[in-house]
Amino acid sequence: MLKYVLRRITIAIIILTLISATVFIIFNYLPFDPARLACGKHCTPEVIEGNRHRLGLDVNWWVQWWRFIVGLFAGRNFGEGAALIHCSAPAFGYSFTQHACVTSLLGEALPVTVSLAIGAFIMWLTLGIALGVISARFRNTWIDRLSTVFVLVGTSLPTFISGLLILLFIVLKFNLISPLDLGTWHSPLSDPWGWFSSYFWPWLSLALIYAATYTRFTRSNVIETSSEDFIRTARAKGVSERKVLWKHTLRPALAPILTIAGLDFAGLLGGAIITEQIFQLPGLGRLTLQAVLQDYDLPVIVATTTLAAAFVVIANLIVDLAYAVLDPRIRIS
Repeated sequence: MLKYVLRRITIAIIILTLISATVFIIFNYLPFDPARLACGKHCTPEVIEGNRHRLGLDVNWWVQWWRFIVGLFAGRNFGEGAALIHCSAPAFGYSFTQHACVTSLLGEALPVTVSLAIGAFIMWLTLGIALGVISARFRNTWIDRLSTVFVLVGTSLPTFISGLLILLFIVLKFNLISPLDLGTWHSPLSDPWGWFSSYFWPWLSLALIYAATYTRFTRSNVIETSSEDFIRTARAKGVSERKVLWKHTLRPALAPILTIAGLDFAGLLGGAIITEQIFQLPGLGRLTLQAVLQDYDLPVIVATTTLAAAFVVIANLIVDLAYAVLDPRIRIS
């Protein structure tokens, strides 16, 4: 088990290293000049060259990448003399368009996205698995048909449609949230009710489409697992149906869903851009969108891209390790 964990961690580090290098290669060959975009209205060749030096763009991409890697562990300085700016580790860079270390920008945006991702994840997982199990338990009945309608509606509505419908016809129509309070961050520690009331509706808009998908997968997996030999053996021994369902059926049936859940959760941590835009949430998705469309803020783009990739890689590692816990038929050698 320990060897497997160490091997997977090593592979994850290699993948993240390759991804970060690839990001630097891609942005190095894009037809944009961040030094020119960061110089403001009064651009001269001298100012552009000074910006290029401050941004660290006056060297090859592999030198830029290596400085980025070192900065993650040791911090990094930007500029010289009186204009020297120090970003403490982990230093993802410095945004000259927003005049702040990228780490501080991520620190402001990450709690918003984490709150959105965790709440939506719990909501859709609970709702999807519960409806899937109930639908499989009472298949070919009116309950099963009702859950099928929910699946069809949920999978047919894109996130931006469901989000707009919830915002316009529920939240604003019944004045559940003041329009001035949209996008306001409430800490779950100091103001738990404000945090919950602000994020419940974004959670719901994301959970609808995911819960519909998980309902369908859970139903099919539970029905398939119920036909296995070990389930028939448990019933033949006189084990109660409730124990057969909860102890023998659910654990192996939920194992394939775990893979999807881990990747979906990692994708949300990378930034649920549409939902954050609809509800004006200042999370990672909004930060990335602003950096790409408005500022062409290379340090922010590199940081959010690398962070999103890290979420996916780490989620894959956790999923692989959790497989052996959920399904006793799986063993890690």
